[in-house]
Amino acid sequence: MSKDREYDAIVIGSGPNGLAAAIKLAQAGLSVCIFEAKETIGGGMRSFELTLPGFLHDICSAIHPLGIGSPFFCSLPLDKYGLEWIHPSIPLAHPFDDGTAVVLDRSIETTCKVLDVDAASYRELMESFVNNWNELAPDLLGPLHLPKHPFLMARFGVLAIRSAAGLSKSWFKGNAARSLFAGLAAHSNMPLDKPLTAAFGLILGILGHAVGWPIAQGGSQKIADALASYFRSLGGEIYTGVTIDNIDKLPPAQAVLCDITPRQLLKIAGHRLPSHYMRRLEGYRYGPGVFKVDWALNHPIPWKAQECAKAATLHLGGTADDIIASEREVGENKHPIKPYIILAQQSLFDLSRAPTGKQTAWGYCHVPNGSTVDMTENIEAQIERFAPGFRDCILARSTMTAMELEQYNANYVGGDINGGVQDIYQLFMRPTARWVPYSTPVKGLYLCSSSTPPGGGVHGMCGFHAASAALKQVFNVKSQKGACRHRV
Repeated sequence: MSKDREYDAIVIGSGPNGLAAAIKLAQAGLSVCIFEAKETIGGGMRSFELTLPGFLHDICSAIHPLGIGSPFFCSLPLDKYGLEWIHPSIPLAHPFDDGTAVVLDRSIETTCKVLDVDAASYRELMESFVNNWNELAPDLLGPLHLPKHPFLMARFGVLAIRSAAGLSKSWFKGNAARSLFAGLAAHSNMPLDKPLTAAFGLILGILGHAVGWPIAQGGSQKIADALASYFRSLGGEIYTGVTIDNIDKLPPAQAVLCDITPRQLLKIAGHRLPSHYMRRLEGYRYGPGVFKVDWALNHPIPWKAQECAKAATLHLGGTADDIIASEREVGENKHPIKPYIILAQQSLFDLSRAPTGKQTAWGYCHVPNGSTVDMTENIEAQIERFAPGFRDCILARSTMTAMELEQYNANYVGGDINGGVQDIYQLFMRPTARWVPYSTPVKGLYLCSSSTPPGGGVHGMCGFHAASAALKQVFNVKSQKGACRHRV
């Protein structure tokens, strides 16, 4: 890093939002540089051989409905830079103890076939949103603003503001639909009796039908690599292995966009921030963490329900009541005995992930923030519950506690992979209540991480909106919103 070089803009961090911000700025013809602390770009989109040689594992993000459904990402020619999406036979399977499973199929009609008494209700809940995802997405995936489609957003908002437990109980009568929705909503990493948790279930369900839940061929790292290659094609520069511990050490630039959380911003820029803003950042709340396991397997997981072998993603937790109870325990700072698990089996659909005849699996459960507890036994017992003989498949495993995740990526404070609690008080008003939440009181200094709207997920929209704000406020460039080149 040379102090002699000047840039129009500098981005700290090469996660999905940092890369999105850098691309948006470079598209406007600006000189842009990214500084990444790790030797490898990607943030939550990295892939490594964590267990045994030849077994490729996604360290953090694995399944990408928001990646393929992102209004900004789908406006970019990432396919020309090596990104190939693989769609499993079905996006999601949710098994039960009796050997059956409910599935979320790309087709609403096919999904409804296993929902029995709730088929009509599920169709009514999802159909209009699925058919209008391209119109809904830009309004959902951004800061508070006047929506372009107010009636569609109003209908969504009336449902989304509710708790997942409340909505599923009032909307559905049967166990299958309630459990499917609870599993979707539990991605919120909040107790499911909290307001707004229904929003997560709705969005992920809509995405499953509208765009699917794909994996990236060759690992999630390929998403980062494609974004970086496109950024470099625009003249952008990326420097890895450079830790920024003080923004005063950066080369001169008119704008600095930080793909970091409020805690890191205080560390590197606190001396420039006014005291009132610092107090607000100090009050920013981080949510529960996760405990993650990666497995190298001798053969596919022996699921009792055959539908599970057709899905790259599984929700393991049993009934809606079971999942609600598990997530409530985490909210009470307890480690659940029977945790809700999100599991991915990418190698069934991507042969590059494991040696011939072998498989990989990826899974995590929610734990209290800052946990150092090893949840391997609890997780594997839950998998055995739905796939007897799973442990006999294991060749090797790699585990990461919540605190080890933070050590791997400082943005995962206490193991919180969402960049902060995404509850009703801290979803749109993150990190603080500001008309432009990405800006700070320091001219030219912005946050562009998942600690800004719309929050966690590999979609790049936090970076896109932060860069749009910088273009308008610093460079007097009117930004055009990203829009899909095609209906995905």
